[in-house]
Amino acid sequence: MKNILLAVIGLTPQVITETLFALHQQKKLVDAIHIITTRKGKEAINAKLLAPNDGYYYRYCADYGIDPGSIDFGFDHVHVIADENGIERDDIADEGDNENLLRKCLELTFKFTKDSHTAVFFSVAGGRKTMTSCLTLAAQLYGRQQDRMYHVLVSPEFESSRNFYYPVRESISLELKDANGNRYFKETKYAVVNLIPIPFISIRNKFTRDMLDEPKDPATLMLSLIREDPYLLIIDIPSQKITYKNLEVDMMPARLALYTLFAMQKKDCKNEAGNCRHCTDCYMDLETIYNQQDRLTDLYRRISGSRDPLEMSDSGICGINPENFNSYKSKIKDDLRKGFGLYALPELEITAVGKRPDTRYGLRIERDRIRVVY
Repeated sequence: MKNILLAVIGLTPQVITETLFALHQQKKLVDAIHIITTRKGKEAINAKLLAPNDGYYYRYCADYGIDPGSIDFGFDHVHVIADENGIERDDIADEGDNENLLRKCLELTFKFTKDSHTAVFFSVAGGRKTMTSCLTLAAQLYGRQQDRMYHVLVSPEFESSRNFYYPVRESISLELKDANGNRYFKETKYAVVNLIPIPFISIRNKFTRDMLDEPKDPATLMLSLIREDPYLLIIDIPSQKITYKNLEVDMMPARLALYTLFAMQKKDCKNEAGNCRHCTDCYMDLETIYNQQDRLTDLYRRISGSRDPLEMSDSGICGINPENFNSYKSKIKDDLRKGFGLYALPELEITAVGKRPDTRYGLRIERDRIRVVY
């Protein structure tokens, strides 16, 4: 497992060596270091940490017997926030700078978390609050189980010193200032550097695969999580109502019987396709509909009450034919439009496919969204 330290830094590059020291004290190895910063931050890092002869990064490695080559870190790993024209920014001064900062945090976090053989150590000990907030957000969006977030707490008197970068192996006396600005000296052996794990909740596993193909802005990622449960079509035979999207429609018994027939035909379909929205296997031609007359009559009897079907007219729903079928279908469509609106019709109405004489009829709505209550 390759461990990558990803840090945000302002004008205090010593955060990097302090974090390295704290990680190494806990036996956590670092294989690569990447830093997000401003132009001024880059200059401070290059001058103080990465200076070829006496940079504090190289001093730290030499002091603790670490081969600098064992950690992938150099000038090209300092990522500077730039505007749309590629001009590096001195500071995070406005909303545009903050957007570019967030984009950089998301890009690098996405890149480093894409490889399952890496673990990312997010360091939020440096930089402005907006910098730590952006990196934290990136970790929450893309972080994985193996990734960690850390802060570093340094003894206050040493934290405020520009000359303290880490507790050197051989203690030295360092000039410090007290709360009143008075100078005094203290041995670095008294410096305490604590690595503080910061829990964070990752929502990476909530995203669909296409959301993880490339870096996305937070708004796009969050909107992808808002998925409304599909509305059910509920046909309640005892109450003679149809419910959809929390709305109810009363339907005359004959129309409700015919509509229920189509709903049951959809539910009874044996096609094993996962999504039947574009499948028409359950659609019926007119002859098939006529052959369902007994079932249709029984549904009508259930809906209308205990009236003997023999007493009913054979010119209505108990004697379905091309003329009254089209009339019923048209009236059902009108009931649905008035109750649920025009935009609900495409998946609720009895629709037709194919040309005469091979026209077939059915419902588009998925079968697992249909409920029939007896």
